Order: sequence, then C-alpha cells, then structure tokens
Amino acid sequence: MRRRSRKKNAVLGVLLLVTVLYFLYPFDFLLTGWNGSAPKQLSWQVERLVSKESWAEQGDYLPLNVTYQLLAGTPSTQQKFLTIGMSSVKRKKGSYLVPTLQSLFSQSSPEERSSMVVVVLIADFDVRWVTSTVREINSTFASELDRGQLLVIHVSQKWYPPLTGLKRNYNDAPDRVSFRSKQNVDYSFLIHYSAGLGQYYLQLEDDVFSAQNFLTTIRKHIEEQNAKKGGWAMLEFSALGYIGKLYKSADLPLLARFLFLFYQEMPCDWLMSHFRQLMTQRETILFKPSLFQHMGTFSSFQGTYNKLKDMNFEEGLYTNPSAEVYSNISTYQKYFPKLAWDPGEGFFWGRSPERGDYLTVVFLEPVVVTGILVETGSGGKDLLDSGQVELGQDVFTAAMKSCKTFQSLGAFMNGKFEMREVDKLHGSASSCLRISVTAGQKDWVIIRKIRITTKSSAS
Repeated sequence: MRRRSRKKNAVLGVLLLVTVLYFLYPFDFLLTGWNGSAPKQLSWQVERLVSKESWAEQGDYLPLNVTYQLLAGTPSTQQKFLTIGMSSVKRKKGSYLVPTLQSLFSQSSPEERSSMVVVVLIADFDVRWVTSTVREINSTFASELDRGQLLVIHVSQKWYPPLTGLKRNYNDAPDRVSFRSKQNVDYSFLIHYSAGLGQYYLQLEDDVFSAQNFLTTIRKHIEEQNAKKGGWAMLEFSALGYIGKLYKSADLPLLARFLFLFYQEMPCDWLMSHFRQLMTQRETILFKPSLFQHMGTFSSFQGTYNKLKDMNFEEGLYTNPSAEVYSNISTYQKYFPKLAWDPGEGFFWGRSPERGDYLTVVFLEPVVVTGILVETGSGGKDLLDSGQVELGQDVFTAAMKSCKTFQSLGAFMNGKFEMREVDKLHGSASSCLRISVTAGQKDWVIIRKIRITTKSSAS
C-alpha cells in the first residue's frame, strides 16, 4: 500500500509540475507541440545585427532589458537598405496582417524585396491566436521567410512594465490608457530589435496597403533629403498615425528607449513627434502622394469602427511614362505644366485660360493608353470648367511639340476626367495626350494630377 501511495504521489507531483510549467510558460509548450522545437531565444550580440553607430548601444548606457523569441524566418547576416516594422495583436473583428504583408511584397520588384526585411512583432499573449497566426504566415510567405525578407518575433509578457493602474493623462479611460501604453512598449521592443537590420527603418501598422514600388520612391526621397543642408530625424510617407514614418537606424536605440521611458504619458504618434523635435527637426517633412493607405475597418482597440483614410494616397503612383509637357496657358510663378505629370505634390497653376488653350503631353515613346485620370482645382476652386481630353498621333515640332491628329475621349465633369479601358476605344499606340479648353473662364486653373496606365503596344 505504501509503494502504491508513493507511486501515486510521485505521479501527482509530476503532473502538478507539468501543469505549473504549462501555465508559467504556455507559449513554449504550445509551440513545441506544434513544430517540434521551442521558439528560439535570440542572442543579442551573436544573432542580431547591432548598430554600432549609436552611443546608446555601446557599453551599458540606458540598458533596455528584453529577450526576443524568433517564431519564423532567419535573420540575414547582411544589412539591408530598409527595415519595415509592424506589431500585430488579436482583433475582435477580423485580421489584416496577412493582406498587409501580401501588399508589401506584391507591390515590390524582386530587386526591391532583396533590399528590405519586414519584421513583425506578434504582440499578443493569446497562445492559440499566436500559434495560428504564425502557422498562416509560414504557409503564405515560405519563400520570403527562407530568403530572410520576413522575420516574426515575440516578446514574453514578463518583459513588459506595468500596464494597469497607470496615469490617466488627457482623462482617457483606464482601458484606453492601458491599450496605448502597451502599444508604446510594443513599438519600443520592435524598434529596439530592428536597429542595425537595415540602414533605414520604416514604421507601419498591420492594416495598410502599399503603393507600387514604394521602396524605390523612398530611396529617391532619402537621397534628395540627404543632399540638402541640415539634418533630419523623421521623414513621413503618410499623414496618418504611426504609418509610413521613416528613421535612420542609428537613431533607433534612442527612439526605442524614449518610447519605453514615456510609455504611459501619451499615444505613440505624439511621442514620435516629440522625439523628432528633440532631435532638432522642428518641422514635419511629409511627402505626397502618400505611399501607404489605411485599410482596416475595425480598430485593434475594442474592435471599434475606424474609417480613417489618407486622401493623398495613390496606389499606382508611378505608371506615367517619360514625356515632355507643354502649355500655352500663362504659368503662375514656378507652377510649371510638368508638375501635373510628375509624381509628387506639385501641380500646374495657370492664369485664366481661353477657349482653344491646351496642355499637351508628348510621350518620348508611343504607348497604348488603358486608363486616364485628370484632376483639377484645389478645395473646390480653380477648376477647369469646360474642357476635354484627347489622344494624338504623329509627333511634329513647331513652336512646341504636338501631334498632327487628335481623337476626343470625352469632357470634364466637375473639374475631373476619368476613363478606364481606353484601349477598347483607342487601341493603337498614342504619342500625345492633350487637355483642351473648350470655353474661356475668368478663374485661374489648377491641373493637380494627370495619371495614366498603359500596356505594351505589342500585347
């Protein structure tokens, strides 16, 4: 009887120990059962590229104590041009993480994908949700994970500071304070890990879609900004929240500590603005059109409805072919006709146009046009009241380049012209696109945007 009692007690003891370990370390237990091995504890010095440019990463200055678990992907040993970071938590209604990642990779060329790494911090403590999310990422992005273009990490809840009983600044409700404070810590850990993975770091949310070839555009703007006098701390490629904020990797260790130190004081976008100013960049540097658009319908906070959109976003931003642009409308100051054609926030601004005036785009190579969008005016003013859009062939040169023949596609409505499947009406290659004024107006005119889509003339 004593042997049976001892054996029974031993079994109960082992079961009790297993139960205690499960509740203490459920994440490790569950993932071990899923893929055969526990998530890898990342070594700070050996398996992660550490930025040596920042004094905060040298010695023991401002220590930030945190250990990461690598859930998917293999960190590259080579520094990339751009690290893209986002954190993701379980939402009460839907999930946008996988579509966001699909947009980032599908809108990038193979060369662009090889120049970037996307880091996703799974910042939730629901073990089953984390496991299913990682499984979905593994099955959907196997090639990106294998190539070191996507990393999925996690931080145990034990590394987080207190998230309840916090200061109620701005009279926010306690649950709102806890949510935004945890978000600050999430971003702190994410940014801390990302330091050194790339030359630059781009902050996104997990519910956005991207403009085509966004990385090439970012690279171009960085080069232009670096060529100017004076430094910068943050470039913005979206006007919304935490979306599209770009930093130098050398500044990330300080930013991570800044967010951690003041995590309970205010929302993350406010802290980021304060950080920019502390880094002596007084004014925002916002590029338009925006490269990222908010796609989420329901917020990660309590599943509340969120209809926030960036009005300056253009998904197919860089489809316009190379061209020369001419106009006989008197130009105001430096608002030249070409600005309506080129990507960016520029526009053409002309004095009161007369009947017969025009703006003509002459393509350097003939193209088959499939779609056209022309927007005029600003804030309801300086619209083109009466005009039409035409496609032309056979370039000739006189005082200005133009085409010998034109075919009208249609008229402006409320200062805007938009047409799809243009090639069904005009299937041959075109050499010109012309905006013709069909009635004079006293008001000046702004041609804010001309965007076209094309296909190969051989297709």
